[in-house]
Amino acid sequence: MPSTPYWLIDSATTAEPSELQESLKEAAELLRGGGVVAFPTETVYGLGADARLTSAVEAVFAAKGRPSDNPLIVHISKNEQLEGLVKQVSPAARKLMDAFWPGPLTVVLPVKPDVLSPRVTAGLDTVGIRMPDHPVALALIEESGCPVAAPSANRSGRPSPTLASHVLEDLGGSIDGIVDGGATGVGVESTVVQVLEDGSVTVLRPGGVTLEQLAQAAGVPVHLDPALLPESGSMSGHAPRAPGMKYTHYAPKGTLRIVTGEPVEVSEWIRSSLQEAAERGERTGILAFDEHIGSYRADCTESLGSLSDLGTAAHRLYAALRRMDEEQISFILSEACPEDGLGAAIMNRLRKAAGQTVIHLGGSAR
Repeated sequence: MPSTPYWLIDSATTAEPSELQESLKEAAELLRGGGVVAFPTETVYGLGADARLTSAVEAVFAAKGRPSDNPLIVHISKNEQLEGLVKQVSPAARKLMDAFWPGPLTVVLPVKPDVLSPRVTAGLDTVGIRMPDHPVALALIEESGCPVAAPSANRSGRPSPTLASHVLEDLGGSIDGIVDGGATGVGVESTVVQVLEDGSVTVLRPGGVTLEQLAQAAGVPVHLDPALLPESGSMSGHAPRAPGMKYTHYAPKGTLRIVTGEPVEVSEWIRSSLQEAAERGERTGILAFDEHIGSYRADCTESLGSLSDLGTAAHRLYAALRRMDEEQISFILSEACPEDGLGAAIMNRLRKAAGQTVIHLGGSAR
């Protein structure tokens, strides 16, 4: 494929959904015909295909280089589409949908047999479904008439794309089209949850909706899946129940380590390690919060915003990791952040990008 069709949509200045749909007709026609099209959501750019067509879904896996046992999330544009896709929706799941849809929440539900491609569910009897909170995404899904399976629109293992230019960098020439709707908002992927038989909620992937928000909306216990805990180790040999549970993701090309501990000790350790790396001839990079970033010297310094506003860190994280690659940085250190609120999603992504390598000052790396 010599070039990739590209549609620039200015959703911020387009008032009417009908105008968006008119602009997206060509992209929607490609989806209906079994094509693969990248599009913006409020979290990251997704790589969409008709979830019912195995050939289209396989093209997504091929373009990304994605492991075949990693399930895909199905995106819908209205609640009525659920009836044709899943067997049932529990009262607790419905309560979460009412609270957070459209928005960055994926709910894992029992899938109807023979409705979706088996490649979407990776052989599981469940499927993750969400309704994105982005006018371009909703208009494209509505116009296509398809349930759209869409992982992030990047090469597997690379930082997720928050700009159409990131998609073009990773997948240009290997997919059927890119819809450019500008920068995404949240910056990290959706939270993935599953309601258990006892009515409690398990978070399979932390994301744009926090555990605290889930608990308040659901009125039932909410807990992280044990596989997400740093001490849980590898999921090797187990099929992941949601995207992002098993494999290393979001990684820059250079070596990334996360440093955690008392702030003064962390700052001193990072400064010393950056200097040592520079003396070895490495190109150095630092991901840090505004409270400390002025004390570091590196070839590439990327701010994650203030520790008092982790929404900024979520929004900036993937672009900062891609910036490290642009600057050919070989040695990268990142400050850690508290794991409450959005911090759980940020640290989840950082640990995956670092291959779970965390420097615990006062202890050992793991």
